[in-house]
Amino acid sequence: MCSLGCCASYRLRDGLHPLWQSPITIPGGSRQSPINIQWRDSVYDPHLQPLEICYDPASCLHMWNNGYCFLVEFEDSTEKSFITGGPLKNLYRLKQFHFHWGAINEWGSEHTVDCKVFPAELHLVHWNSCKFSSFEEAVMEDDGLAVIGVFLKIGVRHSGLQKLVEALPSIKHKDTLVEFDVFDPSCLLPSCPDYWTYSGSLTTPPLTESVTWIIKKQPIEVDEDQLEMFRMLLFTSLGEEEHQMVDNFRPLQPLMDRTVRSSFPSQYRLSIEPESEKHALPASQQVPLKGTVHL
Repeated sequence: MCSLGCCASYRLRDGLHPLWQSPITIPGGSRQSPINIQWRDSVYDPHLQPLEICYDPASCLHMWNNGYCFLVEFEDSTEKSFITGGPLKNLYRLKQFHFHWGAINEWGSEHTVDCKVFPAELHLVHWNSCKFSSFEEAVMEDDGLAVIGVFLKIGVRHSGLQKLVEALPSIKHKDTLVEFDVFDPSCLLPSCPDYWTYSGSLTTPPLTESVTWIIKKQPIEVDEDQLEMFRMLLFTSLGEEEHQMVDNFRPLQPLMDRTVRSSFPSQYRLSIEPESEKHALPASQQVPLKGTVHL
């Protein structure tokens, strides 16, 4: 069984984004993210139901390069786009989604499964509108956020992702924003309903331990060219020395005394396992760097 140190070692090399070269990478919390998910150590919870996901494509607002990744933000003043069910006791409104990715295909995801990584990871960020009055308030509180994580692997071209990819050149530089409307993020979710869930934190500052993580077991496929377009983005503003936006993931954090629950029996394994073997090296070999659907 792979240790955390083995999994995390390649993430701490010199190529990592400066965001994680500061003391804030060690906040002293007990529920930090991301983590390595040990498939067979996860605890099957038969009470975990499929997620109920309702995304309104018209609630999409804009795409923004914030200097760390690119965000697609949504109008969240009402319940236009939301999730409920699964491990959640309340309704959570969609605020934004974004991606993390590596300089090459051998690494890039924040979470790992059995010490294997994927080239990229999608995060759909939601906030608890039943308990809190705003996203900013929810970020700071327990049960404030719910984030769906989806692994990306190299395979066939993803038609739903292509609209995003084609807009990326317009936000190449830091702090650029463009209108990006009528997009349904449910097209980026895998068809398999299975997931892992655990209590964790944001993976960017302020790293608050306010997140219910829902990590989908099945990855989605994208092709090489689509992922290469992510790597054309820059950490830097127009006129500054260009720094390629890559390796924008946080190092793995210790599980501590947390339990990772699964919505499926641990002995039930999908085709994800051989596929991840093909597209992700063991960590020891790596170097740095509007409808409702039930899923």
